[in-house]
Amino acid sequence: MKVLSLIEPYATLIKENKKLIETRSWKTDYRGELYIHASATKIPKEWKDNNELMKLVDNISLNFGNIICKCNLMDCIYMSEEYVKNMKKNNYQEYICGVYEEGRYAWMLDNIIPLKTPIKAKGQLNIWNYNNELEVMNLMKDIEYGWIDKDNNKHSLIDESFSNSYILQSPNETIANKIGICWDQVELERYYFRANDWNIKTYFIVHYDSDKYPTHTFLTYEKNGKHYWFEHSWKRFRGIHEYNTEKDLLLNVKDKFIKHELNNQYNIENLVIHEYKRPKYHISAQDFYNHCDIGKYIDIATL
Repeated sequence: MKVLSLIEPYATLIKENKKLIETRSWKTDYRGELYIHASATKIPKEWKDNNELMKLVDNISLNFGNIICKCNLMDCIYMSEEYVKNMKKNNYQEYICGVYEEGRYAWMLDNIIPLKTPIKAKGQLNIWNYNNELEVMNLMKDIEYGWIDKDNNKHSLIDESFSNSYILQSPNETIANKIGICWDQVELERYYFRANDWNIKTYFIVHYDSDKYPTHTFLTYEKNGKHYWFEHSWKRFRGIHEYNTEKDLLLNVKDKFIKHELNNQYNIENLVIHEYKRPKYHISAQDFYNHCDIGKYIDIATL
């Protein structure tokens, strides 16, 4: 869904139907449903000192860090000198709820509906997209399992050329190519979830056995006290899996990896899990291994 972030108290003023115009220095061609997000940014001192503005939210709770309402963005009007003068004279409450200067733009809003349950989110600049877990899974439905080599050729199987030819794609490349192994797909998931205010983590599990290093990467998040394994690339377990604890989650993925990827043939000393941060894009397979290896080590023996 399309979202616009505003510094408080402007977001709450919209939710309360006390502000129907958002003022911006830039034009938008977007029209349609728009969600309003109250950013976590503190109210600037000059706004706090504006008694006329702050009186409009007397005894109203502000909503830092939440998507709080939806509305319809129906028009975007260029502010002429005459427009600014008219707003100040004939719509003073709206005038003090924005920055009205010649050359700026008035975004006209209507049909404002407060959300019954606000949605915690980090927010971004400009108009951005918020996706919940079901929407992300749906966005990834056309991504098939496979990989792209240095020459941008597609491969559906992991073969002998993989270790020397694989290149980690950027999320936009995975979207365009509609293909990626778990390494690529996790980065796409990370990209889609980037605005969510959840505790998102990514993990790398590998079994080092001679020259064969079977691996899997996966994304998890914490929401409302529960832990979730979000899985798309591993078709057998595609879906969103809920757990009471992070330990339960990691144990379950470990057991599934041992059974279905290692056929229960493994050495516990060679089985490793690391939590890893976002890697650089366009790195080789070896560079990706190296990146994950320097991540946070998870002691399997304690799971």
